[in-house]
Amino acid sequence: MRISRRAFTLLLLASASARADDAAAAPVRAMLAGLTAAMKAGRTPFAARAAALRPAVLACFDLPAILQASIGPRWAGFPPAQQAELRAAFEEFTIATWVANFNADDGTRLDLLAEQRSVGEDVVVATRVLPASGDPTRLDYVMRRTASGWRAVDMLVEGSISRVAVQRSDFRALVKDGSPAPLIAMLRDKAAELAR
Repeated sequence: MRISRRAFTLLLLASASARADDAAAAPVRAMLAGLTAAMKAGRTPFAARAAALRPAVLACFDLPAILQASIGPRWAGFPPAQQAELRAAFEEFTIATWVANFNADDGTRLDLLAEQRSVGEDVVVATRVLPASGDPTRLDYVMRRTASGWRAVDMLVEGSISRVAVQRSDFRALVKDGSPAPLIAMLRDKAAELAR
């Protein structure tokens, strides 16, 4: 059977697109595996669960990009030492949030859905959290190709509520006076509270 040049080109493009989609989904798949392990380890100390989940979170999310998008233009005005301190506090807060929300093996199931869509250069990878009782929650990871591979730059709850947009209003209010100190303090306090 002979294929036309156009059909062959379309097949190559579809194959390249499928590989990109699979590559974009790989960090999400690892994140779901990390969260499942965190739930199964629910009775172990919080610090141990956070240390175990840290690699999956850092491999899945572009936390510096998320933080900068959440803060906006004021980010560039912070001295490098304060930027580093803010990045560290945001990383601890993010990991603590995931560990605290997935802290017990209560029958919750995490599914990577086959559904993916492209938005410009980004690929949106759909997942679903299925609690043992109650309604499922859809969490979509907005994945972007970076120098370090595919990383999530946002999450969409129920397909439309942007986590970055929610953080943006909270974070920008705390840095409106030009200092990141109130935001750093808030992130550290919340991380400590979640770890209790």
